[in-house]
Amino acid sequence: YFNELAPACCSARYGLAFLSSYGFFVAYALRVNLSVAMVDMVNSTHDTSGNHSSSVCSGHSSPVRPKHNHTASVYNWDSETQGWILGSFFYGYILTQVPGGYLASRFGAKWLMGLGILGTVIFTLLTPIAADLGAGYLIAVRVLEGIGEGVTFPAMYAMWAAWAPPMERSRLLTISYTGAQLGTVIALPLSGEICFYLDWTYIFYVFGAVGLLWFVLWALLVFNSPNTHPRISERERLYITTSLKNELSSSGGHIPWGSIVTSRPLWAIVIAHFSYNWTFYTLLTLLPTYMSDILGFSIQQNGMLSALPYIGCGLLAVMGGQVADYLRESCMYPTVAVRKAFSIAGMIGPAVFLVAAGYTGCNYILAVTFLTVSSSLGGLSASGFNINHLDIAPSYAGILLGITNTFATIPGMVGPVIASALTKQKTIEEWQTVFYIAAGINLFGATFYTLFGKGTVQPWANYQFTIYFG
Repeated sequence: YFNELAPACCSARYGLAFLSSYGFFVAYALRVNLSVAMVDMVNSTHDTSGNHSSSVCSGHSSPVRPKHNHTASVYNWDSETQGWILGSFFYGYILTQVPGGYLASRFGAKWLMGLGILGTVIFTLLTPIAADLGAGYLIAVRVLEGIGEGVTFPAMYAMWAAWAPPMERSRLLTISYTGAQLGTVIALPLSGEICFYLDWTYIFYVFGAVGLLWFVLWALLVFNSPNTHPRISERERLYITTSLKNELSSSGGHIPWGSIVTSRPLWAIVIAHFSYNWTFYTLLTLLPTYMSDILGFSIQQNGMLSALPYIGCGLLAVMGGQVADYLRESCMYPTVAVRKAFSIAGMIGPAVFLVAAGYTGCNYILAVTFLTVSSSLGGLSASGFNINHLDIAPSYAGILLGITNTFATIPGMVGPVIASALTKQKTIEEWQTVFYIAAGINLFGATFYTLFGKGTVQPWANYQFTIYFG
């Protein structure tokens, strides 16, 4: 009922949504740029034309690369080493998930998010130096980047617990997280172009600079809660705090760890998140390799085409967020039904098209189409299990996200390594196996979540409950 009083336009909460979106943009751009750079960092002995090395399908003609400025080093890393380098980021990322949720509730999300991404930016700028020192150093730098970036999602969740009115939740969060999709979408083709015209080292310098700019804006313009924001309108401050006053438990420092760890709805999110990310991370880290090894695209085309799936994913995530809130608000569908419907569509859809992509052979138009449809449908899950934490325990959302993200990071650590090991010969059949594994895991996750997911605040997440049973 306050909604009419606090318009979305120029509001502090939407300002936060767009700035945090830019933050996730930076975070993901820094995470994926290595996937494209890797194609150019590795010494491909077959490469004579200067276009691309031998691939399963015949190569596609591409303009000859400007020669004058390709001075960056190339390295002799085998596919296993590459798998470890690409996966190493997640070894750091997994360490700060739960601490991130905890630290955000302790010290405030603003500086945690800000300094986490700033750390990632600094190590990104050091990437070319590390690569020259050796694969071990590069892996170490990527692990450190992961540590810095691990706090971003839990911190932002804690931030939204104080800023997002319940009925605007899907809208604000999908704007915020679409930055992650955009970061991927823009970083992949841009990295390809930078590689093509300059050399791979510039990828890290350009995105590093973009990250520094974000940090300055974030430090100056963002505040931890509506009550500490100096420029927010009184009307909006009241609207947000009133809408949240029944949701937030104020149990001080007490966190009901026992209830959290044994909560079945939470484990449903964990399993769903794990399964979804298996597909997501396998594609995120290895799509450029697939485009190059199997479909024969050069680095310039590669970045462009690898980005298509994420454009679709981002669009469907935002549209899905609008539809999900509409179904909850105007059609009065129960939250749990909406979350499950979106999760099923967002997990089984991608599984079907991923397997189909493995059978397109060298019909690269069909292959790219199927991969794009697969990832796009995945975007629907952003309104499914992905924000279910806020439904079942808004007060502890940051901590819950830390827990689910910890498990959901394992695919990023294991997926690329397993996929690299399975695709040593670079054949289509090997990639079919990779796609089948991902699809199977997705089906399992969707089934489990459908059986055990919930959409209401759990009793242990309410302050009154904590007093009686805490």
